[in-house]
This record gives sequence, structure tokens and C-alpha cells, in this order.
Amino acid sequence: MELSSRATSLTPSLTLSIDSKAKAMKAEGIDVCGFGAGEPDFDTPEHIKAAAQAALETGFTKYTPSSGILELRQAISEKFLADNKLEYKPSQIIVSNGAKHSCYNAILAVCEPGDEVIIPAPYWLSYPEMVRLAGAEPVFVQTKEENGWKMTAEEFENAMSPRTKMVIINSPGNPTGSVYTREELEKIGEVALGEDIIILSDEIYEKLTYDGTEHVSIASISPELYNLTITINGFSKAYSMTGWRLGYLGAPEAIAKTIDSIQSHSTSNPCSFAQKGGLAALKGSQQAIGDMRAEFDMRRNYMYDRLSKIPNITAVKPLGAFYILVNISKLSLTSQNFADRLLSKANVAVVPGIAFGDDRTLRFSYATSMDVIKKGLDRFEEFCRTL
Repeated sequence: MELSSRATSLTPSLTLSIDSKAKAMKAEGIDVCGFGAGEPDFDTPEHIKAAAQAALETGFTKYTPSSGILELRQAISEKFLADNKLEYKPSQIIVSNGAKHSCYNAILAVCEPGDEVIIPAPYWLSYPEMVRLAGAEPVFVQTKEENGWKMTAEEFENAMSPRTKMVIINSPGNPTGSVYTREELEKIGEVALGEDIIILSDEIYEKLTYDGTEHVSIASISPELYNLTITINGFSKAYSMTGWRLGYLGAPEAIAKTIDSIQSHSTSNPCSFAQKGGLAALKGSQQAIGDMRAEFDMRRNYMYDRLSKIPNITAVKPLGAFYILVNISKLSLTSQNFADRLLSKANVAVVPGIAFGDDRTLRFSYATSMDVIKKGLDRFEEFCRTL
């Protein structure tokens, strides 16, 4: 049986591979310290769960409009205005099965064979595969540690060609924890405007910023950039709703209409009762976000302080999300080799940077308990000394 080249060309997820190995070791009774988590280690707030349970009990289990219920899209519209200074009408908002699904829908709606999409590296590992599934080509811009792992406007401009259709900006970023400043986004926006390049702005970690760092939505900078930008967000990270699979986007009317059509023929609507949970998340208490952010901040400071004292590795202190990217290039191992040896010899699971397009690095997540962080970093430090 011959499978499509579209499917067989995809790269398996290294994050899932590492996680699978770690879970297998734990099942054998081995004490593994896992730093691979891409989700908060907190439960979904009770009022959100209660709203979904109430929806089930009252029979809210049927199809909804493919773009999501109007009540939720209205609440998202109000959220965009209050938090991001963005005016999206409900008709410009599409609720999907997670922010990942929103990203994929946006790329499918805009890109076609022959197009190029510029992606700063290190990048979230699914971006290039989504671009390839749409028939387009990813073009990577290798960012620098000294720039905080952020693409400059000059690097963006140098990577462009007549085939460039889109650029992806992820701020706060995975795996770097980097947050673009308003000035940086303004300069990148000027370049995009000059060539009419569509911006996919993935803002899923917007609520998780530290040290007074401001999150800026690039679409809010000017009306011209608003008309070029697709803004992606969701409930997974801010409300610890990863398994609920609920994300959304705001886009210019024509793009939103196209995405709605795509979704109507692929997945139809997002889960009905999960949408009621999303509505409760936006309308109810936001206290859980502050509590979670404070806990992440404490872990971030501890982990960075420990890592910065280990010889022969470097790290940039993240200003957002819940990851620290560690540069191991001085230790003369590939990231995959390092991660494999670290797991087998020290029982510590991290994600190799090659998964994110940078083989010099490892990604540590601090979405795990302080006990695991302390014990895991003790083991990591000892392992590095053996090298």
C-alpha cells in the first residue's frame, strides 16, 4: 500500500518520543525527573469544570455552529478588546479544537504550493510540519542567544523572497520563553507591510509573563498590521485546559470566512460542552491564572539560578511561558545524544533542541513540582560534570 508523500514526509514528534520513554521507565518503577512537559501541572479551575458538567446535564451535547457558539465568540471578542486592544467582531472569530488546530487552519487558508513561510528558530516543532502539509515550504531564520532567541527585522528581511507568503511570530515563545517588545514587533511589522506578508501571531502563552514584561499583540500596533495579522490564542495554557482542546483565532473578515469553511468540512464544531467551559473561563474568576503564574515564576527563578551556575552551559532567563532553553554546545554532544544519555544514565527527561530546529540546545520545562525540579537539577548538574 502506497501512502501519500504528504503524510510520510512528516517528522515524528521528539517531545512525544521522550515522554514515551520516560513513562515506560516510570512504569518499571524507575524514579524519573521529567522536564519535558508542555502543559501546566495544575488542574482546570473548578468553576470551568462545573460549567461543562452543567452543560452535559442539561443536554448541551449536539452540534454547534462550526465556528463555535455565538456566546463564546462574543466573549472572546470582549477579551480581545480588553486584553489586546483588538476589535474583532464575532464573525471574525473562529473557535477550534485547540490553538494548534487554529494555527493549522490559518496556514491552510493562506498558503499553497510554491509559497514560503518564514519561521524563527528555535521554533515550536509543529509549525514546519503544518506548513509542509499545506504544500508550502518553511524557511528558517536561526536566531541568536545574545538576542534572546528573537528574530530581528533585518534577519526577517534577509530571509524573504518573492515567494514569501507568511511569517510566524510566537510570543511568548516555545521553546525559548522569549517575549518580543513593542519596538521589535513594530520593526518586524514594517518589513511585513512592505511586502504584504501575512503574520501568524501565536499568543497562546500571553498570560504567562514575568518581571513586569508586557505582552503586545502585533495586530494592535496599527490598522495596517491588523489587516495582515491572524491572532491565535486558546485556553490550554492560561486555564490549564490542555485536554479540553479549545482554541481560537481572530482574523480579517475574508480570512475568517475561509477558515470557517475549512473547519466546516474537516472537524465541524469544537466540543459543545467544552465551549461552555471556555465561556466560564473568560467570564469567571481569573484568580487561578495569577496563582499559577506566581508558582511558575518561583520555579523559573530557582531553575535559572541553578542552571546559570553550572559550568559549560548557558541559558537566557525567559520572560514568558514555562520553558528554559539551555545551550549545551560547549559539551560537544548533539542534543539528541545528550538527551538520550541524560535519560538513561541520570533518569532525567528533557527535550532535545533538534526538535525545535537548534541542535545546540535542550528544553527544560518548569511545569512540574519544585521537588522534581530540585532533584532533577541535582542529577543534571552531576551528569554535566561527568562530561
